[in-house]
Amino acid sequence: MKSFIITVVVALLFFLALMFGARNDQVVTISYFVAQGEYRLPVVLATVFLSGFIISWLMAFYHITRMRLALRRKNKQLAELENQLLHVPVKENEA
Repeated sequence: MKSFIITVVVALLFFLALMFGARNDQVVTISYFVAQGEYRLPVVLATVFLSGFIISWLMAFYHITRMRLALRRKNKQLAELENQLLHVPVKENEA
């Protein structure tokens, strides 16, 4: 739920930035390796922000998924070891 709220807040900030940027009609030139293009500044900023947000979200999703799988594997190993420990015969000391 917390991540959903954070995502909504980021999306709202993104749209707020688009609204403020819509008033700015400045055109910027972006040079690629083989080409060059002229774009409005709000479009460039929105594209870069959104692509950065999506890339970071995908990286976080990858790491969270990897940690969940590792945790699941360790929990299975723990359950197996506990099961082995329960089935070990108890030796009584002869004194």
